[in-house]
Amino acid sequence: MASSHLSGSSSSSSRHCRVVSSSQQQQQRFRNSRGPGRSSWAPPWVAMAKAREASEFLAGERVANLKDGAAVDGPDLSVTVNGIKFPNPFVIGSGPPGTNYAVMKKAFDEGWGGVICKTISLDAGAVHNVTPRYAKLKAHDNKQVLGWQNIELISDRPTEVMLAELKQLKEEYPDRVLIASLMEEYNKDRWDELIGRTIETGVDALEINFSCPHGMPERRMGAAMGQDCELLQDVTKWIADASTIPVWAKMTPNDINITSPGRVSLDNGIDGLAAINTIMSVMGINLKTLRPEPSVEGYSTPGGYSAAAVRPIALAKCMSLAKMIRDEYPGRSLSGIGGVETGKDAAEFLLIGADTVQVCTGVMLHGYPLIKTLCGGLQEFMEEHDFKSIDEFKGAALPYFTTHAELYRMQEEAIAAKKAAKVGLKNDAEWTGDGFQAETDSMVSNN
Repeated sequence: MASSHLSGSSSSSSRHCRVVSSSQQQQQRFRNSRGPGRSSWAPPWVAMAKAREASEFLAGERVANLKDGAAVDGPDLSVTVNGIKFPNPFVIGSGPPGTNYAVMKKAFDEGWGGVICKTISLDAGAVHNVTPRYAKLKAHDNKQVLGWQNIELISDRPTEVMLAELKQLKEEYPDRVLIASLMEEYNKDRWDELIGRTIETGVDALEINFSCPHGMPERRMGAAMGQDCELLQDVTKWIADASTIPVWAKMTPNDINITSPGRVSLDNGIDGLAAINTIMSVMGINLKTLRPEPSVEGYSTPGGYSAAAVRPIALAKCMSLAKMIRDEYPGRSLSGIGGVETGKDAAEFLLIGADTVQVCTGVMLHGYPLIKTLCGGLQEFMEEHDFKSIDEFKGAALPYFTTHAELYRMQEEAIAAKKAAKVGLKNDAEWTGDGFQAETDSMVSNN
C-alpha cells in the first residue's frame, strides 16, 4: 500500500515552519502569496534531509572501484553494443540528468558507462516547461519513493547551445560514450537537418524519442508519433538513411503491443530499441486543496510515471522486445529502462536480454554517485553465480518465458509423471531390502 506524497500540502509546510522558526514570518508571507494548489516554500534543511535519505538507501550496498567507468577489479562489466564499447552497461537516461554540460560532465566523472542527453529538437523556443513539474508516490513509511511523475517537456535550451556542449564533452571525454536524444515533427527536411548537425558534434549514437507521453502531441511528436506505425514507417526510414552512426528507437509502453512499433523501426534499418519511456499517469489529488498534483496555478495535466513501481511493467515490455530481437533481428540491440535503482535490478533486465540499462529517475532520487553501487551490486550478483562477464548471462532468463497454455500443458505433464512414478513395483522380484519402506510407500494410494 502506498500514499501520495503531496509537495504542496499545508501540513508539510507547517512542519517546516516549526523547525526553521527564525524565518516563520517570511515563509508565511511567501505562502500567503501563493494561490490554492501551488507548492509551498521549503527550507534548506529539506534538501539536506533528502540527501540523507538517498545515502541511507545506498547504505550497505557494495561500492565498485571504477576508473573512467571501467571496473578496476572484480567481474568485467564492459559491453560492446552496435560496435560501441561501454565501460559498464549503465547509461544516464534522457532527461534532467543529461540536461547540460555540467551535469553530463558530472556523470562521466562519477563513472557512468554512457550518457544520453535530454531530448533536443530544432525549435527549442516552442518548448515551455512549468514548475513544479514533479510529484512522488511514497510508501506509508513516507521514506521510500515508489513512483515518480513528471510533466516535463524536452530541452528548452537553444539547439545550438546543446550541440556545442555535446561537442565540448566529446572533445574532453573522447573515449566515453555520449548519445544524443532527438525528437522532431513529421518533416523529412527537419529530421535531416537535426541529424546532420548532431552527428557533426562527434556523438557516438542517436536515440530517437518516439515515446514521451506528453511530448507535444499537437505537433505529432513523441508518443504521438511512436504509436502511429504509418508515421513511424516514414520517419524511421528517413532517420536510418540520414544517420551514419548507430540509432536506437525509444519505445512507448503506452502502446498495447510494443513489438509493433519496434518491428517497424527495425525493419527500416534502426540499429536498436530502448524501452520503456514513462507511463501516462495522474499522480493523485491533494485532499487539502482538492487539486491534482503536480499543481501549477491550481491545475495539472497527465504526465509520465517512472521509478521502482514501473519495473515489472518495463520487464514485461523488454521481454517482448528481446524475444522479437532474438527470433527476428539477431544482432540488433536493446537498452532496458524502468525503475532501476540497484545493481540487482539491472541484472534482471540483462537476464531478459537487454544489452545496456538506462537510469534517469534513480539519479534524480539518489544522485550521480549511484553508479558506484549499481556496478558494485551487479558485480556481487555476478560473483554469486561465478559469471566473469555480462555476455555469460545476458538473456539467460529469456527461454523460460512461455504462454499460459504451455504452462498448463507442462504442469499436467509433470503431474502425470509423478503419478506414474508412484505406481510401485511391477512384481515381487523388484523388492529390495534397503529400499523396503520407500517401495511400500510407493504403492499406497492415499498418502
